[in-house]
Amino acid sequence: MFQVVKEINFCYGHRLLKYAGKCRYFHGHNGKVEIQIGSSKLDSRGMVRDFTEIKHILLTWIDQNLDHRMILHEKDPLLPVLKKAGEPVYLLPTNPTAENIARLIYEEARKKGLPVSAVTLWETHNSKATYSK
Repeated sequence: MFQVVKEINFCYGHRLLKYAGKCRYFHGHNGKVEIQIGSSKLDSRGMVRDFTEIKHILLTWIDQNLDHRMILHEKDPLLPVLKKAGEPVYLLPTNPTAENIARLIYEEARKKGLPVSAVTLWETHNSKATYSK
């Protein structure tokens, strides 16, 4: 099996509902996502997938949906205030944990036709979450 990994950096904010620690407050991260793509064979160019293609497909989506946004649970009680203030938000049906954000990016990559095998979101330089099927 061949594997390639593309890294994309982006900034986001979030907070966790029903959480007793510091992450219950609004805060931000300089996140790094690693998209791992695998294939048992290489294409005619000798590649699993061109890094530039991966970047174009996912960086565009991340820039438009996640970068410099608050990623929140769709039932966050402060959502109406943020929307009224014109703040950019991205809503999840689940708590916006690193695990759930990694799954979100994995699912978007699949929808866009990338044969992704795993997505790892580095929330900080020493904390990461991975989603794979």
